[in-house]
Amino acid sequence: MALAGLYSDFGFTICVFLLSIVIQGAADKNPSSALFIFGDSTVDPGNNNYITTIPENRADYEPNGQNGFFAGPTGRFSDGRVIVDYIAEYANLPLIPPYLDPNTDDYTNGVSFASGGSGVLPETNQGLAIDLPTQLKYFDKVQNSLIEKYGNDKTKKVISEAVYFISIGSNDYMAGYLGNPKMQELYTPEAYIGMVIGNLSQSVQVLYGNGARKFGFLSISPLGCLPALRALNPANDGGCFQAASALAKAHNMALKTVLSSFEHFLEGFIYCNSDFYEWLDDRMKNHSKYGFKEGVTACCGSGPYRGIPTCGGTKKEKQYELCENPEDYLWWDSFHATEKIHQQVAQDLWSGPPSSVGPYNLRDLFFSTSTITIADIIDAPAAAAQNYISN
Repeated sequence: MALAGLYSDFGFTICVFLLSIVIQGAADKNPSSALFIFGDSTVDPGNNNYITTIPENRADYEPNGQNGFFAGPTGRFSDGRVIVDYIAEYANLPLIPPYLDPNTDDYTNGVSFASGGSGVLPETNQGLAIDLPTQLKYFDKVQNSLIEKYGNDKTKKVISEAVYFISIGSNDYMAGYLGNPKMQELYTPEAYIGMVIGNLSQSVQVLYGNGARKFGFLSISPLGCLPALRALNPANDGGCFQAASALAKAHNMALKTVLSSFEHFLEGFIYCNSDFYEWLDDRMKNHSKYGFKEGVTACCGSGPYRGIPTCGGTKKEKQYELCENPEDYLWWDSFHATEKIHQQVAQDLWSGPPSSVGPYNLRDLFFSTSTITIADIIDAPAAAAQNYISN
């Protein structure tokens, strides 16, 4: 009898476990929250196609987008998709369009304000990109448009249930500080980081004040290891430009502290934060472990590590080299990662454990199962099992 009871308990436990997986899977198929995107070239789907800027801040030319997913170049700084394209797919959303695309008129699934070359600070690449304050102004227009079209109640629901993905800051340090001697005279590295983080924090609070509650953040990569900065490394030893990477690491630590504090004093604020710096660093050092053959040199460009940004031949230097298979490479061009990296990072953000992302992953933010309890599973096991069989 004791043995029979043991098997019975074990079978019941397995049943509950399997049914919980079924219910999680069913939840993941439900209509998703909207996705609003703020940031730079890491997540720009083509907003810069519609502004006047320099060739370095555009990607609407070949060989960008060459891998066949899109019909041709879209303005994404990649051989194909970028992180947020995968996130939209996982969240059962269509591709999130650029805000400036004249064909974009439905915001119920979200929209992207991201712009290649943009920064948290309006002074970063001023006049050549859509800075974060301007992106926030565009969001205000979207919110007003939703109110006009659907009324206050539906708009509040869309805004409060949406996920706000933010990937920005790299240009503030590369162009805004390291590339700007005047800023280096005016601010110590610590003071400048404080200014960037302060403005980024204020932007998050502005979104929160407008009703946003769920946020995703892509931290800054090891900037000094980008092929372009590796080529500029004053040590000239083949290593990373340590001053740039140090700024990125300090920024990420400061952002982590700020987000933790927001969780305590902004009611209902929940977020997913990443460790993009360590993810890329590990892939550069152990590229074969992640399916790459090359972790330092870019697929497209020229010069050392193909770190001279000539990809596409749209700059002063028209000649460039292009690798045969971008999937073998971590870096697509002198500053940007390949689609394969974007996919791997999106997967980590979507379903990574708390040790990798946290305190929530993006799936938690899009598909909350907090209302489904073990009691629900126990009370209706037959219904859940029948639903599984029918699917």
